[in-house]
Amino acid sequence: MRMRARGLGNLRAVLAPVAAGMSVMAVAAAVLVPALGRDAAAGAPDGVSGPPAVHRAYGPGTAAARSAAAQCTAGTAAESLRPSAEDGPAVERIKKKGQLVVGVDQNTYRWGYRDPGTGRLEGFDIDLARAIARDILGPDAKVVFQAVPTNQRIPAVQKRTVDMVVRTMTINCTRKEQVAFSTAYFQAGQQVLAPKSSSVRAFDDSLRGKRVCTAAGSTGETALAAQSHGARVLRVPNQLDCLVRLQLGEADAVVTDSALAAAQAAQDPTVELKGRPFTDESYGVAMNKDDTDLVRRVNKVLDDYRGGGADSPWMRAYRTWLKADLPGISGPPSPEYSD
Repeated sequence: MRMRARGLGNLRAVLAPVAAGMSVMAVAAAVLVPALGRDAAAGAPDGVSGPPAVHRAYGPGTAAARSAAAQCTAGTAAESLRPSAEDGPAVERIKKKGQLVVGVDQNTYRWGYRDPGTGRLEGFDIDLARAIARDILGPDAKVVFQAVPTNQRIPAVQKRTVDMVVRTMTINCTRKEQVAFSTAYFQAGQQVLAPKSSSVRAFDDSLRGKRVCTAAGSTGETALAAQSHGARVLRVPNQLDCLVRLQLGEADAVVTDSALAAAQAAQDPTVELKGRPFTDESYGVAMNKDDTDLVRRVNKVLDDYRGGGADSPWMRAYRTWLKADLPGISGPPSPEYSD
């Protein structure tokens, strides 16, 4: 059986040198095992048209941040601390190291994937991580990308294995009890992905008896735990594993973020998104709960990143990476603040 997944930008190119006798599952495992990657940020900071944003100084605000997390509701989950350019303990720690360590995905086409031609990590999340590094460390900033599976994003932040995670991570109240989030930088929702020929229609009873794949630790797993519609749930470490399982006939459908589902559909013309997104979810940058000065600094970067209208860095990144698969988005989500 021929594998069609293109999780590292073009999986065919990655797999071409593999010996013909190697099994498909062995090949998939070789490609999908998380690894460490290092990239130096290149180029000067993106220009922003329009008036520059003004960022006042705020105190650390740890108590306020914990209180806000404790009072979190679905309507306030995307709220974060107001932006500030002031250095605090976390930012100073990063400057002392001389590098920003960021947890990312290297298997999600358009968001975070390794270009097989250059070996360089690319994608919407990668562009944002580099912008954060440049703001903190300057135009020649060194950023260390560490591939983190979906279910290891929170432990990596809590243990300070990484300074932050920029990895299509949905902000919700449960996660805000464990980590701190920036303001939202993208809006998505859970959706079903299945073969075009499938009888699956949407996130409904057409899933009954089907093998539905989702990533462990994802909001898709949470949605299926709350309402499986009679499906048999298959949990894997990363979302790309689900596309491979779908192609191998080991799963009948996938539940994942609509943005990730669109990227997977772009990789494989035999699959499509089914129904409409059935949740509203915002992606945010995750950081340690004690690093409130870093949260404010990232929110300052996001404030600048959104600025400039159609020529903002956010819109340029959207046109480069996402517009082909997610057309019709006019701009980033507006920030919401808790203080």
